[in-house]
Amino acid sequence: MSTPNGVIAGSPALEARRRPGGTTLWPTLRAIYIIWYRDILRFWRDRTRLLATFAQPLLYLIIFGTGLSSALSGGASGFGGAGAPAGFSYTQFIFPGIIGMSVLFSSIFAAMSIVWDREFGFLKELLVAPIDRSAVAIGKALGGATQAMAQGLVLLVLAPFVGVKLTVMSVLTIIPLVFVLAFALSAMGVAIASRMKSMQGFQVVMNFLMMPMFFLSGALFPLSGLPGWMTFLTRIDPAAYGMDPLRRVILDGAGMPPAVLDRMSLTIGGTVVPIIAEAGILLAFGIVLLGIAVRNFRVRD
Repeated sequence: MSTPNGVIAGSPALEARRRPGGTTLWPTLRAIYIIWYRDILRFWRDRTRLLATFAQPLLYLIIFGTGLSSALSGGASGFGGAGAPAGFSYTQFIFPGIIGMSVLFSSIFAAMSIVWDREFGFLKELLVAPIDRSAVAIGKALGGATQAMAQGLVLLVLAPFVGVKLTVMSVLTIIPLVFVLAFALSAMGVAIASRMKSMQGFQVVMNFLMMPMFFLSGALFPLSGLPGWMTFLTRIDPAAYGMDPLRRVILDGAGMPPAVLDRMSLTIGGTVVPIIAEAGILLAFGIVLLGIAVRNFRVRD
């Protein structure tokens, strides 16, 4: 016999719904872990994807770093050659931005698995399971954040090759900053993917968002001295609040003078935004987007 909601009487799903807050907690936590673990396992087994996601930032670093460093050498920007501040080149300046770029693209790509699972029916099985649907959103967001964080941190091995010296303290500071950026962007991807019905639609929307987010994040140029309209766009770009602290921590640990870093940093009202405030803004953004994703999954298809 079925209830009006279509749940079989006496089934575990019905009993779980009759006793909220107790019997569903452990299954939901276990579901979050399983969804997270499944995404990590699929990522680790896809060696082609691993190589591609490492090669793309490396290509950007070589092309932009070498090409633009030569173009800017001796210019007013102060990058390249003898004009670089404290002996820093443009390649060193964009190195933190390339790490952020890897996190950005990886986070969005990880969210694509939701649309893939929807098309092949796996997502439907999750949504009818006797667990809270929030587990799907949380598990996918954490899975995407873990993948993106791993890919971003792997790029730190390139630091000696571009002339950036990392300290133990700077690395320990970079890890949580990369995770917060990855979590915020993964939550955004999950929130969008939760409403998408086709892979083509998701790709169109994300391509429309990703490139402007990347170029306005300050990954390739300082966030100071911009036209008013562009300054406004950079301040509403969530990726900017992840790229800026990464650059400040990495280049500060490598020896760039704080005064030079402040001139390049993100400011609001003429005041440099503290790193802890930038991380807080990103975390709040991620939590809000994750809440939207949870709500989307709780709405029946």
